[in-house]
Amino acid sequence: MTLGFLYAGQGSQHPGMGADLYEAYPAFRAVFDAAQADLDFDLKTTCFEDPDGVLNQTRYTQPCMVAFAAGLTAVLAEKGVVPSAAAGLSLGEYSALHAAGVFDAAAAVKLVAFRGKVMEEAAAGRDSAMMAVLSLDEGPLKDACEAASDLGVVTIANYNCPGQLVIGGDRAAVEKAAALAKEKGARRCLPLKVSGPFHTPLMAPAGLALREYFKNIVFRKPQIPVFFNCLGDAAAGPSLDIPQLLVRQVQSSVYMEQCIRNMAAGPVGVDALVEIGPGKALSGFAKKTVPNAAVCAVETVADVEALQETLTRETAKKEEEKEAKTRSAIKRAQKEDA
Repeated sequence: MTLGFLYAGQGSQHPGMGADLYEAYPAFRAVFDAAQADLDFDLKTTCFEDPDGVLNQTRYTQPCMVAFAAGLTAVLAEKGVVPSAAAGLSLGEYSALHAAGVFDAAAAVKLVAFRGKVMEEAAAGRDSAMMAVLSLDEGPLKDACEAASDLGVVTIANYNCPGQLVIGGDRAAVEKAAALAKEKGARRCLPLKVSGPFHTPLMAPAGLALREYFKNIVFRKPQIPVFFNCLGDAAAGPSLDIPQLLVRQVQSSVYMEQCIRNMAAGPVGVDALVEIGPGKALSGFAKKTVPNAAVCAVETVADVEALQETLTRETAKKEEEKEAKTRSAIKRAQKEDA
């Protein structure tokens, strides 16, 4: 099967994530232990227990999530389960780039630790909010945001899947836009538990900080197509400027629905989408966006084993089908010769 990996973003983290993987797989432990070297907090304690209640704070969430994703990617690779394409939601894009060989796991964790810090700083002192808007088209929601802009910045931050968009910005403007969206037919508007107005122009200071930081980072050529948030598609060739795309990503809309759609229907044409958790948010997006594709989420030891069994079974099935076609072709040729 041709696999596309989808890496979860901020918001799906929870205490206990990765604990069973750390115990079961040396490959996961190796990534986690190496990532610890460049962090100023205890990675295992925060991920597995979170006794201080800091896991939901951006500067902690981001390195924890990427360490988890990189460790699980290493486990799957060891078992021969590798992607032909990758994408990630917001923070998850860095995990996708790691999976594509753009930077190693330790570098990815160190990079997002810096990213989390500057994003938290950009949001500090500003009363902001993000809200998921269900069952309203882009046009009416843009109109609602424009009508609410007299109270501050508000824009569509995420295009997640059919029927789900996210707005973000100054709290008063977001709340007014949400009220207008309901008047225009939105089924529900749900506040998100995030610590800043991510993927809006209010993150411009974080973008500037990342631009400077990236000058000292080596970005290798992706070994598989990566579908970028700010494009909704893959990018390649000599014009590919990954640092610039990541600077854009932090302060502009995320086109996740289009990434998933293009991964499934474009030149790569993946057969199955595998969400690298924690959580199952991207699996839900994928099922709504490409309902005919096979979709699964992998977060635990049991999930890893189930995925491996499924892929082994599917591979055997394809081999049987191939052999049956070969036998059929031989029989036809023999009849023609007779």
